[in-house]
Amino acid sequence: MKMQIKVLHVTAGKPVAFIHEYSANKLGIHAGDRVILSKNGSNIIAVVDLAKGFIKKGEVTISEELHDSLGRVHGNIEVTPAGAAESSKILQDRLECKSYSAKELDKIMSDIVSNKISEVEIAYFISGVSHCGMSETEVLNMTKAIVKTGKKIKWPYKIVADKHSIGGIPANRTTPLVVAICAAAGVIMPKTSSRAITSAAGTADTIESISPVSISITELKKIVRKTGACLAWGGSLGLAPADDKLIRVEKMLRLDPEPQLLASILAKKVAVGSTHVLIEIPYGSGAKVSKSGAEHLKKMFEHLGKKLKLKVIVAVTPGFEPIGNGVGPILEIKDILRVLKQDNSPKDLEQKSIYLSGLILEMVGKTKKSQGQVKAREILYSGQAYEKFCEIIRAQGGDPKAWLPEAKYHHTIVSKHSGIIKNINNNSINYLARLAGCPIDKASGVYLYKHIGDKIKSGESIVTIYCESAGKLSQAVKFFKNSKPITISKDA
Repeated sequence: MKMQIKVLHVTAGKPVAFIHEYSANKLGIHAGDRVILSKNGSNIIAVVDLAKGFIKKGEVTISEELHDSLGRVHGNIEVTPAGAAESSKILQDRLECKSYSAKELDKIMSDIVSNKISEVEIAYFISGVSHCGMSETEVLNMTKAIVKTGKKIKWPYKIVADKHSIGGIPANRTTPLVVAICAAAGVIMPKTSSRAITSAAGTADTIESISPVSISITELKKIVRKTGACLAWGGSLGLAPADDKLIRVEKMLRLDPEPQLLASILAKKVAVGSTHVLIEIPYGSGAKVSKSGAEHLKKMFEHLGKKLKLKVIVAVTPGFEPIGNGVGPILEIKDILRVLKQDNSPKDLEQKSIYLSGLILEMVGKTKKSQGQVKAREILYSGQAYEKFCEIIRAQGGDPKAWLPEAKYHHTIVSKHSGIIKNINNNSINYLARLAGCPIDKASGVYLYKHIGDKIKSGESIVTIYCESAGKLSQAVKFFKNSKPITISKDA
């Protein structure tokens, strides 16, 4: 059926086509179905939503991103129902937890990227992976399938290093510090990072406080040639786009199954052209995994890395509490700058960054074994890391000395008695920071004055909560008082 294009000047986050109920009935389609839009030999699949009032019979209203994908065409366009995707049948056949073949995983990932299967079906796939698990071979095949869905960066360098944490720990913003230290030592590190999924901020959210992070592959290569590194958002590069869609549905389901975690991380490393990768796995009661779980993941990453021709080393680290003091984009960038400038530096964040940097320096041959931390500390304390960080940020179009505003509203919670900090619940701190407005409101978040084992006096500050609205502040303070995310033992 030929229909008149009408562009709705909004972004929907996915390719959506709005059709009048009358036209949908004639085509025999329903809300949530897929249609093929064809114009000048180009075809694209879109998700159908039904409407009336702002759309006429015979019109198809498309979102901005869909209009861009179609080459900003105008006039009439052919609209036809899309048949059931081949991967839909594959998913239905997996009710008994049978293994996926490499060909089947290729098809599923391809159909995810081309919008041939719905978010409900993607959720079905993720839930199946969570319930049934995957063999090492399946994870390897899924990793390769995800890489095939997008672009792959090639570098003229023999060694290209990367670093990744599986996440779960509030703040823990070691990546910018590790990149600055290692790049100052001459290591090539084109670092691409994610935005927050369940945490208060991802590395991309934090760096965005002072610099653009949405850059093209051409721009990324130019920045790396100039500075040796970058701090970019991976979602802007078109690398492994199937993974981006899987992550979006995982976020809604609040699921992060191990096979998907492994494939997601490794696919991004392969796609960005890495040769040497450090993966950090925090463990503990407040982390994603236990110590035994971390050791299991370590073996999986190392085995899969070899098969993908990556040099992978894994650092298993304690994850019982937040790392650093600030939780939230601007609060975290302030911590990073304090470490780089050695100005009231949060020592836990500083030491962990030196440790991880040292592992990379040893792995790529910049120092002898056991000398990595010595070199990393020297680079940090001499100011070379700060200079390199500023160089990277400026090359990306940012300003390392940008004004960092404080949120409009804040409230400090003080201890009612003297004692020792016994526990800080990572999940509750992350949730508290999100209640405060993270990561959307850059200045919102939580500032921690104490860590586990620290003494605290009656009337001394425990945390300050920062918000951009009085309503969010009230909600966040109420949550803190009810959930008690920080436990303090009373003095005898």
